[in-house]
Amino acid sequence: QVQLVESGGGLVQAGGSLRLSCAASTRAFSTYNMGWFRQAPGNEREFVSAINWSGGSQYYADSVKGRCTISRDNAKNTVILEMNSLKPEDTAVYYCAATTAFTRATMTSRSGWRYWGQGTQVTVSS
Repeated sequence: QVQLVESGGGLVQAGGSLRLSCAASTRAFSTYNMGWFRQAPGNEREFVSAINWSGGSQYYADSVKGRCTISRDNAKNTVILEMNSLKPEDTAVYYCAATTAFTRATMTSRSGWRYWGQGTQVTVSS
């Protein structure tokens, strides 16, 4: 069992930045691929970004590409999502996720991820 705890959400003005963190409670953190999803009220949970187990490959949804950077620190069991130039449409609950294996096809799907955090709220005001 892997427990994931997100932090760093909050209220920010449009154009601002936030840094989301996800701490994982597993000694095998370096074997997990990590991801971020988000869910706005009334919407499906959608893929935001992912990073492979080594940190050598990063993936982004078109909606955040160029504005977000995902990274990980395997020594600290942490994955980070840096978000810049935030827009009101980025408002959502952001969830951290973990899985041992993914493909380009499965990583954008909620069903492709095994473990989930409880989420952290991000609100961007206009």
